[in-house]
This record gives sequence, C-alpha cells and structure tokens, in this order.
Amino acid sequence: MPFKLLLILGGLSAFGPLAIDMYLPAFTAMALDFAVQIEQVQLSMSVYFAGLACGQLVYGPIADRFGRRPPLMFGIALFAIASLGCALAPTLEWLLAARFVQSLGACAGMVVNRAVVRDLCTPLESAQVFSRLMLVMGVAPILAPLLGGLLLLWGGWQSIFLFLCGFAGLFLWLVLRSLPETLADAARRPPISKALGSYFRLLGDAPFMLHALTGGLTMAGMFAWIAASPFVIMHLYGVSAEHFGWFFGLNAAGFILFAQLNGWLLRRRSPQRLLPFTTGAYLLAAIWLLLAALSQPQSLWLLMLPLFFGVSLGALVMPNATACAMAGQGEQAGLASALMGTLQFIIAGLTSALVGWLHDGSALPLAQVMLGCALLVLLCAVLARRYSSPSLFR
Repeated sequence: MPFKLLLILGGLSAFGPLAIDMYLPAFTAMALDFAVQIEQVQLSMSVYFAGLACGQLVYGPIADRFGRRPPLMFGIALFAIASLGCALAPTLEWLLAARFVQSLGACAGMVVNRAVVRDLCTPLESAQVFSRLMLVMGVAPILAPLLGGLLLLWGGWQSIFLFLCGFAGLFLWLVLRSLPETLADAARRPPISKALGSYFRLLGDAPFMLHALTGGLTMAGMFAWIAASPFVIMHLYGVSAEHFGWFFGLNAAGFILFAQLNGWLLRRRSPQRLLPFTTGAYLLAAIWLLLAALSQPQSLWLLMLPLFFGVSLGALVMPNATACAMAGQGEQAGLASALMGTLQFIIAGLTSALVGWLHDGSALPLAQVMLGCALLVLLCAVLARRYSSPSLFR
C-alpha cells in the first residue's frame, strides 16, 4: 500500500482515539462548569460509544453501494460541525447531544478505513496494514491526553473541541485531494434495501462473528481502562491533570511497541495461527491485574505494570482478528466492516458502563471487567479457529 495512502488511513484511524482520549483530563473542569458530578460528565463517553455503534450500520451499505469517498467526506464534515457544537455547549445536555452527532461523523472513517484496506489488500497484507494502523491508535492516546491537558490550561476545555474541529477540516481537505475511490464500479451492486438481510446473514457467519467478537472484546477491555483511568490515576492515586497524560500514555506506548512486534510475527505465522497464543497471553495479563487490584497497592506503579501488558497485548489480538473477520467478504466489505465496528462499540459501551456500575472506590471493578473480557476473548479465538477454513491464511 502506498505510504501516502497509509498516512491518510492512519489519520482517519486517529479520529476515534482523539475524540475519546483528548478530553479525559478536562472531566473535572467540565463538571465544575456544568455544575454536575464527574460521573455525569462520563455519560458523554457512553453517548459517544452509542453513536459509534449505531452509525456504522448506516455507513456500511452506503459505502458498498455508492463507493468509499462520499460517505467518508460527509462523515468528516459532520464530525467537524459537531465538534464546534461541543465547544459551544452551554449545558451538559447540549454537550451530550453534540457528542452523539460527533460520533455519527466519526463512524464514517472507521467503516471506510477497514473497507479500503480490504479493497486493496490480501488477508495477510491486511493484517500487516492493520498492525501499522495500530501504531496510530497507540500514538494518539499518548499525545491526546497530553495535548488535551495543554489545551485545557491554555484555553479551557472548549479549546479541545475546537482543535478537533480543525483536525477534521484538515482531513476533509486531504481526502478530497488525495484519497482515490477504491471500490470498483462493477462491485457497486448491493442495493441498500437488502442491507438488513445481509446483516442477518453475517450474524450467522460463525468465522466472521467469532473473529469480530475476539477483536471487539479485546477493544472492550481497553475501553474499560480508558473509562476508569481518570478515577484510578487522578482520584485514587492523586495524579494531577497535567501529569495524567504521561501515565495514560505509558500503556499507549506499549500498544505501539506490541503492534510492531505483531508485524514481525506476521512474517513467520498467519494471523489465524497467532490468535490462540496472543489471546492466552492477554488472559494471563488480566489475571495478574486482578491479583494486583485485590492487594490494593499503595504505589500506582504496582497497578500500572499489569495494566501495561493488559493494554499492550491488545495490539497482538485486534489487527489479526480484524483481518480474519474481513477475509472473504469481497464486495460487502463495507457492510462487514460496519457490523464488526458496531459490535465492538456496543460491547465497549457496555463494559465502560459496567465499570461505573461496579464502582466501589478501588481499581477492582476495572480488573474484574478486563478479566471477564479476556476469558471471552480466548474462548472466541479458540472457537473461531475451529470453524474457520484451515487454508485461509496459509
């Protein structure tokens, strides 16, 4: 894949992490401005997840029927407008509504991103490209809270959403100028009216569903950490908002490192063969985290070490699971990408809410949720290998 195209796809991959992670240091300031509890501000994250889950189902069939570029450009423009709406929000209710619309715009990049890779690459090449895109998903969470903390000090929490508006405007210009249409004219066949039936058929496709759930549950464990991180780092261990990004970014740095390790492993083993081993390692890290949380350590570092491996090992699971799920989808790549993304963010939204519901003033709810996700991840990966064609990734 050309490097320039990879950069554009990487930028589109950053929309989600930036919109989720950049405003995490601002939760306390936003709660003060809106005169609400910090738990109510956290609803803006759940609302964002809900929009990501719903919106992708709409973009999928549109991208398969009319091509990749039109829905992508519409989504980026919608993201920019909604980001401005977030910056101007006078009340929490306004902010929640704008965040929902913002997530509907962000959906386009997520759906089209995976579909473009499927259009241009073989399954093995797809896994390698997704590993490179994981680099962006690792860098963005490092830079996003740090940049968000600086913007918070410079111009208040509103400046964070103004930055997101400008970021979207830049990528709308780049897509218009440099991203070609990757869906062949002959492939633009599936009428939108048949999308519902196609979704139901995909739900019955065991290899697709099990690989999608493998990646989705891994992502859910990561988002459980994202949702819990402001409380664990700042409230439980007293880290300031300015330094929050450094602790949060440590795990993202591990994610980057392990994503590059995954690219090296893919030169020796197929993604399907790697999954049982990497998901097993993910489970061991989650067990370690639970034991650390049960001990209620006085030092944050005793908790951060198993968290580092728990988050980082996700980079050995998600790109491979995504490539396996998208393999063989052909002309319905947009629809398959949409369903996979919807499943991922439904699960992520539920686990984020579960962390809040189990809240007991400790890190134990986070560890419990991540362990539950890890157990299901390993189960799905093992079952996926049983139902998949053994020749697919030789």
